Amino acid sequence: MREYGWTQQRADSMLALVAMAWGSSYLLMKIGLDGIPPFCIIALRFGIAFIAVSLLFFKKFKKTTKRVMMKGAVLGLFLFGLFAFLMHGLQTTSASNGGFLTSTTVVLVPIFHAVIKKKMPDHQNVLSILLTMTGICLLTLQQSLVFHSGDILCLAGAAVYAVQILLTDKFAQEEDGMLLGIWQLGFAALYGVICTFMLETPTLPSSGFQWIAILGLAFVCSAFGFVMQPMAQKYTTPEHTGLLFALEPVFSAVFSYIFLHETLSGKGYMGAMLVMAGVVAASIVRKKRQPVRVVAHQS
Repeated sequence: MREYGWTQQRADSMLALVAMAWGSSYLLMKIGLDGIPPFCIIALRFGIAFIAVSLLFFKKFKKTTKRVMMKGAVLGLFLFGLFAFLMHGLQTTSASNGGFLTSTTVVLVPIFHAVIKKKMPDHQNVLSILLTMTGICLLTLQQSLVFHSGDILCLAGAAVYAVQILLTDKFAQEEDGMLLGIWQLGFAALYGVICTFMLETPTLPSSGFQWIAILGLAFVCSAFGFVMQPMAQKYTTPEHTGLLFALEPVFSAVFSYIFLHETLSGKGYMGAMLVMAGVVAASIVRKKRQPVRVVAHQS
């Protein structure tokens, strides 16, 4: 038997790595996903991730209970909704608008949480939100904000994402975080398969680059990201989670610079620095979730 502990610092670091993984998804989609319908992408990436993770952690997977499955089905529905709204929205709006509107999750999480708890966020969280949203505006809105028909879908995706973060926070306190992460992948894939056959023509990747992109999305962005999220989120706050996930567009810009040689304007670099400042400000909020000691049994 080996005992190990999670601290909020460790949890926040893991969530920052998750944001890094998700930041790579824009690069992967830009490189290899042209021609694959949105629901089919969801079915493929989450289906492959679910199979891989359930096999890798099969001993843990066998301990699934009906309660975990039911909560995983709920989380999977919101996860599916996030990507369904986002990808369809991006078909009819600009990338800058879509990135900005989806990133409003940073504001929606503490607002929804404040409504639920009937308590306003403290001053440091408010400062973090203001810094982060200002940075996101500078980073993503390289041109003027002009509304398109897909903007409402991106906003809906941001709202769904905020609810998913809050539900994950609640469920992770009650159930095994890894099992929740695994089952939300499976149910997101199931919803994707259903919508693919109902609304689209099932399509497999037609080139090696598309397969690389799908597998990258499955293993890096989905298997790692959406399994680690509920595990780490158990030991931090919803507000911290939302702010740390604001690092996603920063990492996306870094990956685009490294692999696609895309550069930001001076305004974009200033925005990236403000996002980082907002995350740092959040890390010094006085009220923290207490570290929890977890006992792991070695077989």
